[in-house]
Amino acid sequence: MPQLDSKLSEVVNQNVNAVGPSGIREFDQEISSIPGIVKLTIGEPDFDVPEHAKQAAIKSIEENKSHYSAQKGIPELRDGISNYLKDRTGVYYDPATEIVVTVGATEAIYSALTTILNPGDKVIVPTPAFALYFPIIQVAGAELITIDTSDDGFVLTPEKLQKVLDENGDSVKAIILNYPSNPTGVEYTEAQLKALADIISQHKMYVLADEIYSELTYGVKHHSIAAMIPGQTILINGLSKSHAMTGYRIGYIAAPKDFVTNASKMHAFVVTAPSNPAQYAAAEALTNGLDDPIPMRAAYHKRRDYIADRLEKMGMQIVMPQGAFYIFAKIPDTIDETSVEFATHLAKDAKVGVTPGSAFGPGGEGWIRMSYAASDEDITLAMDRMNSYLLELTK
Repeated sequence: MPQLDSKLSEVVNQNVNAVGPSGIREFDQEISSIPGIVKLTIGEPDFDVPEHAKQAAIKSIEENKSHYSAQKGIPELRDGISNYLKDRTGVYYDPATEIVVTVGATEAIYSALTTILNPGDKVIVPTPAFALYFPIIQVAGAELITIDTSDDGFVLTPEKLQKVLDENGDSVKAIILNYPSNPTGVEYTEAQLKALADIISQHKMYVLADEIYSELTYGVKHHSIAAMIPGQTILINGLSKSHAMTGYRIGYIAAPKDFVTNASKMHAFVVTAPSNPAQYAAAEALTNGLDDPIPMRAAYHKRRDYIADRLEKMGMQIVMPQGAFYIFAKIPDTIDETSVEFATHLAKDAKVGVTPGSAFGPGGEGWIRMSYAASDEDITLAMDRMNSYLLELTK
């Protein structure tokens, strides 16, 4: 086993060296070895990829579509994305110049942020938020500015945004909005987005709209800020959540041409191009499978209602999700533990895996995130175990 030569111990990108591992994944790994544990930690749909999408991937292999695709993605998929976004957002993106297919929404976020950020720039992230944003901003040498939304129903208010912009001026180059939200499941209304868009439009900054859960909403309509300020919006989406295609790793960026021209360079430097079979599967999904998310959404809706009811009966305060497949629950005030301590004891003593709220930044401490992208059986068992555990603690 080779050991790093001591002369190289400090030969490292210091921005990378300063970044810690993902709190979500790290905690999940720590508890995964517990025998019999039921995990509600990772946002991994328990559904299979729709059959017609799988067959499209197989067909591409059989037809020897095995060479490099266009770096921005195969034309069929970019056409499908363009048509989908025109239908869903009302904004037309030219598939030739304004769309780039990425290796998951993760690469889309990385390529987008590293395209626009320089050392010393600032990025606003309303928290609690998906923890991946934080290290990418740091690696780019930019400064993260968090806005704690926990006192405002986990929604960023125009007043708080304006205050931060007044304090930081033109050094703010972007704000990241993820809605429906991971970890809270909160969705923004059209009026709430419009109020934020009115402020953003007055500043020299982008909004990175991470809308990966846009197809998974419950009784509310999803609105995109891209329809309000298309010239300042970098729209991120993909098929991991809507079509249960997490392992296919297909995401995309849609934005004005000038931005996409540069972002596609960064994308090409990082990955060259996405996998062909995955792209053909995604093209089929967006062309002939726009109704595929409907039964999944119905199942998630049912699970949401069940888990919310069980948690409320346990006396836990929750944020009722309007989208995605997570529920954010407050640790009872009678339990004097941090979110990591509570989640660790819950895993070891009750064999239920949840994610500590502290992993999602300011406003997350004191809360836990549970994913209901798990089977009905696992959710029921987890709730039964959690109920027994809390009853024992309060004896």
